[in-house]
Amino acid sequence: MPIGVRQIPDAVALALVLWAHWRLSGWLLESEWAARRPVARVLGLAWRWVGVVWVSYGIVFGIGQIARFLPASTLREWVRGAAILYGMCVVAAWAIHEMIHRVPGFDPRRRELLNTARASAVALPVAACGYGVFLERNEFQMREVDLPVPGLPKDLDGLRLAQITDIHYSAYLGDRELERAIAMANETRPHVALVTGDFISVRRDPLDRCLRLLPRLRAEAGVYGCLGNHEILADCEDYLEAAAAKLGITILRGGARRLRFGGATLNLAGVDYQRTYLPYLRESAGLVEKEAVNVLLSHNPDVFPVAARQGWQATISGHTHGGQVNFELLGEQLNVARFFTPYVYGLYRVGGSSIYVSRGLGTVGAPIRLGAPPEVNLIRLCAISS
Repeated sequence: MPIGVRQIPDAVALALVLWAHWRLSGWLLESEWAARRPVARVLGLAWRWVGVVWVSYGIVFGIGQIARFLPASTLREWVRGAAILYGMCVVAAWAIHEMIHRVPGFDPRRRELLNTARASAVALPVAACGYGVFLERNEFQMREVDLPVPGLPKDLDGLRLAQITDIHYSAYLGDRELERAIAMANETRPHVALVTGDFISVRRDPLDRCLRLLPRLRAEAGVYGCLGNHEILADCEDYLEAAAAKLGITILRGGARRLRFGGATLNLAGVDYQRTYLPYLRESAGLVEKEAVNVLLSHNPDVFPVAARQGWQATISGHTHGGQVNFELLGEQLNVARFFTPYVYGLYRVGGSSIYVSRGLGTVGAPIRLGAPPEVNLIRLCAISS
C-alpha cells in the first residue's frame, strides 16, 4: 500500500484533534472569567498555540516511516505519547460537552450548569486516561483458553501452549514488565512457548535487550515465534530471525516444525506478517500435514478464513491489542480495531477450525490501555467430536 494512502488515518486524526483542541481552548477564551482577567486570556492563547504544536508533533512523529529515523529517547517518547493522550482527551471532552448540550432541558444560559458541564467534559476523559496509563496498562492478566480441535489425538488433548505477543519493547514497556510476563507464562508449565510478533515498535527500540530476556521462557518442546508488522517497519526481520536462533528461539517464516508428543504429532508452522494488499498464506498451503494436528502462527488474524480452508485446525494471532482502548456500549465493543478486522479479540471458529486473538502486552501510539488489559495466554488444545 502506498505510504500516502497509509497516512490518511493519521491526517484525519490530526485534523479532528486540532479542531477539538481549538474548540476546547475557545471555551476558555470566550468565557466571562477570561474576559475579566487579561492574564487568563494570555495563558489561554498560549495554550491554544502550544497545543497545536504539541499535538502535531505527537501525531506526525508517531508515523512509523518518520519515527524510524529518529534516535532513541525515552523522554521524547513520553512527550510524544502524552501529546497523543492529550489529543484523545480533547476529542472526548468535546464529544461529552456536545452530548450534554443536547440533553433535553439543558439551558446554556445558566452559568452554573454550563460550568458543571464543561468541568465534567474535561474531568471524565482525563480520569479515564489516568486509569488507563497508570493502572490498567500494567495489570497483566493470565488468560486461559480451551481451543477445540475435532478429532484431537489423546496424546495432544490438554497440550499447553503459552503465548506472549505484541511485546512492543520500548520506552513504555521494559525489562520489568517483560520479566513479569515471562514468569507468568512459565508458571503454566507449557509444552510449547510462542511469541507471535511485534517484539518492538520501531527501528530505534532496543531489540537486543528484548531478545536477551526471551530465553527465560521454559517449555518442554522449545520456544517458537513469528514476525509482526512492526518488524517490517523496523526493517529487522532477518536480523531478528538470526539473533533469536542464537538464543535458542525458532522464528518460523513460511516453515514448520514437527513436534512429537507420545504417539501424536503437532505440526507447528509460522508465517511473516501477512500484508492486507497481497493474497494471504501463499507460503503455508503446502505445510499442512494430514496425519498431524496443524497449528499456524500468524500475527495478522485476518488470515483466519484462508487458514481454515487450507486445513489449519488452529491459528494463534495477536496484532489488534484487543482494541487497546475499548468501550462496551449496549453489548457492543467499540474500538478502532473493529474498523480494520472482524477478529479483534478472543476465540473464533469456522467449521472445524479455530483462532485465538490475544490482546498482547504492549501499546502503540500512546501508553494506554482501557477496556483491553494486557494478557499472557495459556491455550489448551482440547478434543471435541468431529
